Order: sequence, then C-alpha cells, then structure tokens
Amino acid sequence: MDLLRNYAEQEDNVLDEPEKQNPQNENSSATASPESSPPRLLPSKSAAPKVDDTMIALTVAQARQTQFRPLDPTQHVVAFNPTYDQLWAPIYGPAHPYAKDGIAQGMRNHKLGFVEDASIQSFVFDEQYNTFHKYGYAADPSGNNYIGDLDTLQKNEGMSVYNIPQHEQKKRKLEKKKETEENDDVGVDMDSEEVNNPASDTWLMKNRKSPWSGKKEEMQTELTEEQKKYAEEYAKKKEEKGNAGNDKGEAVEDKTTFHGKEERDYQGRSWIAPPKDAKAANDHCYIPKRLVHTWSGHTKGVSAIRFFPKYGHLILSAGMDSKVKIWDVFNSGKCMRTYMGHSKAVRDISFCNDGTKFLTAGYDKNIKYWDTETGQVIRSFSTGKIPYVVKLNPDDDKQNILLAGMSDKKIVQWDMNSKEITQEYDQHLGAVNTITFVDNNRRFVTSSDDKSLRVWEFGIPVVIKYISEPHMHSMPSISLHPNTNWLAAQSLDNQILIYSTRERFQLNKKKRFAGHIVAGYACQVNFSPDGRFVMSGDGEGKCWFWDWKSCKVFRTLKCHEGVCIGSAWHPLEQSKVATCGWDGLIKYWD
Repeated sequence: MDLLRNYAEQEDNVLDEPEKQNPQNENSSATASPESSPPRLLPSKSAAPKVDDTMIALTVAQARQTQFRPLDPTQHVVAFNPTYDQLWAPIYGPAHPYAKDGIAQGMRNHKLGFVEDASIQSFVFDEQYNTFHKYGYAADPSGNNYIGDLDTLQKNEGMSVYNIPQHEQKKRKLEKKKETEENDDVGVDMDSEEVNNPASDTWLMKNRKSPWSGKKEEMQTELTEEQKKYAEEYAKKKEEKGNAGNDKGEAVEDKTTFHGKEERDYQGRSWIAPPKDAKAANDHCYIPKRLVHTWSGHTKGVSAIRFFPKYGHLILSAGMDSKVKIWDVFNSGKCMRTYMGHSKAVRDISFCNDGTKFLTAGYDKNIKYWDTETGQVIRSFSTGKIPYVVKLNPDDDKQNILLAGMSDKKIVQWDMNSKEITQEYDQHLGAVNTITFVDNNRRFVTSSDDKSLRVWEFGIPVVIKYISEPHMHSMPSISLHPNTNWLAAQSLDNQILIYSTRERFQLNKKKRFAGHIVAGYACQVNFSPDGRFVMSGDGEGKCWFWDWKSCKVFRTLKCHEGVCIGSAWHPLEQSKVATCGWDGLIKYWD
C-alpha cells in the first residue's frame, strides 16, 4: 500500500511540473489527443532487502592477506592452506627478547643458533674446501661455474685434491716399475747367502713392501724398566676390569646384632618361636582407625615389610640403609635383631614357609639366604646383576628352589642345595619387578618394566600367556587374593587392576580401584586375610582401603611423611595393619 501511495504522489508531481514550466502551451496541450501524448517513464523500485557488503569485502581482503603473510614457525596448527613459498620463507620478525642471538629455544638446533640442512655432502664439501686451500679455486655449489684462481684452474684442468689426472697416474706407475726393475738388477749381483738371510740389509731391500721395511731394526730382547712398569700396571687394570664384570656382587662381611635380653627363655624356647595361644580371634576383618605403635631404627627409608608367616608375632623390614631388622609385635615392640650383609640398599625380602629363614636382595647385586634365629648367612648368590625381587617356591617340598627377577630382564632359578642355576626364564624386554605363584604353585606370573605380564609353567622357560595392551602401564607390585582366583596389580597410572588366575588370565573390567597417587612409586598392594578389603600405600604418605565388592574407597589414613611404600595386614589380628615409608618409620595401626 505504501508503494502505491508513493507512486500516486510521484505521478501528481510529474503532472504538475509541466504546467508550471509551460503556461503558454496550456491550450495546445488541452486540444492534443491522448494518443499523441509522450510516454511516461516510471522510476524503478526493488523489493529485495538491502545487503551490507562491508563484511564480504573484509573477508576477501583477509583471505588475500593470509596468502602473503609469513607463518609463525612455533605454531603447531595452520588455519589455512599455505603456499610452498610461505612454508620455505626465511623467518621474519623481531629478535627473541630472552635469547642472546634472538632465536627462540624451540628453533635452535645448534649451540650457535639455527643451522639449515645443506644439500652438499660432507665428502664433496671437504674435497672443495681442501682444493681451494691448496690450489686456490673450488666449484661453486650454487651453479656450474668455479670461483677463485681461474688461471690455475685452467692449468690443472679442473683437478681436485682427491682426483689425479690420468697422465699423472701413468707417470707414477712408470716410476714405480722403474724402481722395482732397479732393485731386481741389484739383486742379481748380490750374494745368495745375504739374500736368504732375513737379518741382512740385502734381504730387506729385496723383500721391501712398505716405506719402513727397508730400515733394519734391532731385535729387542728385554723390556726396559719403564716398559716393565707400564706392562704391570696395564695387567693390573685389566684384571680389575675383568673382576668388575664377573659373576660376583660386592663382597661384604656378614654381621648380625641381637638386641633382645636373651636368645632363649627359661624353657629353652627360641626368641622366634610363636606364642602357643596365637590364633585368629575372628573371621571378619575391620579397617584400622588409630596408630598403636611406631618402630624407628632405620636411618634411611624402609623399602619393604613382611610379617612372620602364619603367626605375625615378628615383622621383618628391609631398609635403604643396607640393613635388615626384625621387630617384636606382640610383647616389647622393640628391634630383636639386625642383619648386616649388604653394602647398598636392600630391595626385597621374603620369608620361607616356616619363617626360620628368609631371603634378601640388595642393590649390591647379592642375594643372601639368612637364618632368622642366629643371623648367619647360609648361602649367597649373585649373577652380577641387580635382583629386584626374590621368591622361594611356596611348595613345602621345594623350599630349596629360589627365583629371582633381575635387572637384565631374566628370571633366574637356583637350587640352593647345590648353589647352581637350574633354569633361566628369558623373555621379558625390561627389568623384572614381581614374581607371583598361582594355580597351586604350578605356574607363576611375572611383571616387568616392559609393561607386560607373562605367565610361565614352573621349570619351563616358555611363556604360556603373554598379556600386553597399549593402555597398560608398568606394574611394580602384584598380590594374590586369599581365594587364589584373582591377582591385584598396582598399575603406575594410579589404579589397581584385577586379573583372573584361571586359564585365560583375563582383566576384570568391572573391578578397578582408584583414587590414590602412585605414579613413579612401587607401592605395595595387599589384601585383608578374609579378602574383603584391598589395601595400598601411595606417593603422598597415605594408606588407602577399598571394599572388594563395591570397589569404593572405604577409608584413607595419613601414615607417613613422604611415600608410604609398603603395607601388610596382620595374618591373625584382623583389624591390625603395618605400614612403612621413606621416612624410615614402620607404623602399626588398629
């Protein structure tokens, strides 16, 4: 309607304007016929909305600008498709404010800055470099011409230091041939005895093969004093080097100290004898709440703790101060004996089935088998590599068989009676961290720094099951569930994974325990004796307890300053737990 109204107003204006301009022709226009009137031109009108083309122009200008702007070499993503010239253009822009030569650290590939790869080979460069310094000319790498002394170039026919012209080669051959002929002519006139005598100058001239062979040297019969001294020192060094790489660890004198009042009581019972009334009070286990006792005696961190088998009246601890200590749990709560037989930190400890003997593995490359009561070393073993884990076969009739996971990727099996290596399991690609017996001790599972699990038949060095997934991390601690159907593996991605011990050794995806921070630490994982709770230390000094069925965090205890590396549940007293940490303390919780 508005358009029609505007159109009517414009038409009236057009009709009025000729009347004002031509008042004289009023009569003539009135008498004119309607067919002879001039055609009227209507102004055009567009119904389309008005479009602002400013943004289009800006977009086009920006697209053109990106085609010519330089790329930032530090950025990882380019939002447009750059041209070849842009990719290979030199670096523009101001110097880096914090770098001496103005080049950012990421662009530096040489101690003096950024060096672009040359398209010339090192041999060709050396050839031209030496040619220029000798003759004064060299080939220009950017073209087919030469630079330098062109007169000498023409004289030498473009010869470099590494290629000899053909006429020069012929000349040298002729000279050599002439020289040999002269020697042969001389040899005809020589005495036959001198020719056949290797000690004579004539024989040397006749059989000359090198520039030095023509010189007669005195036959050296005896070494001088200086040469003798040097030979002795060299032999001594070689012997020391050979001893360093042989199959022996560092030799240390074995010592032990008893700290109790007396080694036998009035009835003649040994101090390691378990109390007769020790038995499990209850089938159910409970989570501890408070600190009961603290054992302190190690001067450095404690790397592992083990309760005395079945009874738990003593607790054994391995220290980074190279000492192993055994502590009383039930009575005095004091250190009973210290075992000193390693020169470096002790990595792992393991009791035999009855607790009368135990194994220690140290960073001094030694494995020692101790008598718990007397502190005497029964056997000592070494392969020249660091043992990371030691285990005895759990079968009562195979307590003389020792397995050790070594830093050289092997699991070594010793017969402790004969002190001989009876088997080597060599399949891992990294240091072996754990050995866990499963399936009535017929098989064992090992974990390694190669982020894999391998299952072996005992005594057969062939892997029967190999578990390695892209998402797997290294597993420095593995524990067997009391019902022997499951393995709990401490994974270094801050979670505890559960594997079945049945034929297929499958990962149980429904059970996963997380919340603690263990990345970088070999924190020990453990079960309560009734299997209802999972327990683990962490890198922040806490001890975590999870419910086995629901996989939920049940409780956390702040146990140590620093790392809580080990934790063990008491085998008889169901609510008591021992923890150890890198602060050198062992704590007992109830």
